[in-house]
Amino acid sequence: MKAPEISPNFTIEDIHKIREYNEERRASMSEEEFSAEIHASAVYAEARIREARERRLAKTRVKMEKVV
Repeated sequence: MKAPEISPNFTIEDIHKIREYNEERRASMSEEEFSAEIHASAVYAEARIREARERRLAKTRVKMEKVV
């Protein structure tokens, strides 16, 4: 299965190509593979959210230290 070629302008057709590609990928996967991929994506997203929160808190602490 070949990944779709996306145009530089990202058109509606590109969205349809991506959707169809994802549907084909999903159909070719077992339930275990699909679950593992979804879980990996969720873990990645949670880590990114955690990092963003930590950066935001660090900035807030620096601002608070300057005030005090």
